[in-house]
Amino acid sequence: MNNQAYYELYRRSSVGWALTDTLDELITARRIEPQLAMKIVANFDRSITEVLAEKVKARLNFKGHLDTYRFCDDVWTFLIKDVNFKLENQTTVHADQVKIVSCNSKRPGEA
Repeated sequence: MNNQAYYELYRRSSVGWALTDTLDELITARRIEPQLAMKIVANFDRSITEVLAEKVKARLNFKGHLDTYRFCDDVWTFLIKDVNFKLENQTTVHADQVKIVSCNSKRPGEA
């Protein structure tokens, strides 16, 4: 495994929260050491980034009302309200509010 740093934003996904909660329980029960949990979470950051980049090919269009946007440290954040998603199979999905976080594929300073 290389020492490349990966974004930690997927830790706040439902899968990331579930992993973190499970690791916390294992640490509390003294079944694993905190250092091992940190390695597992770092491996999660790497794995989910690579899998999403390589395996997910689906596309969608969306339309909504931009409520808030911000650009800080090379990361865009958009809060969109009353969003309609149109999937490739023409299925439409509605959401009252969506938060989109967009990062460069390479972190600042990386070649």
